[in-house]
Amino acid sequence: MVVIRCQRLGTKKTPHHRIVVTDKRRAQKSRVLEVVGYYNPSRQPPTFSVDESRVAHWVSSGAQVSEAVQQLLKRASKVRRNAG
Repeated sequence: MVVIRCQRLGTKKTPHHRIVVTDKRRAQKSRVLEVVGYYNPSRQPPTFSVDESRVAHWVSSGAQVSEAVQQLLKRASKVRRNAG
């Protein structure tokens, strides 16, 4: 099964994350199919970017989205609605 999830990077106490598409059975640090975005909670305000067209493509192909990525996508859509 293919899943869209966060891959933790960075050093101790300064994490940042890649939003990746990978096989669910693989380890968190293993090879990924595609990197579709990033999230950096260490910055003020936290930075977040995602290629929504690629996420939509993978979801339509049957990929599952993790809870953490779902929350980030919801937060990003709220920010976009309030800005526009």
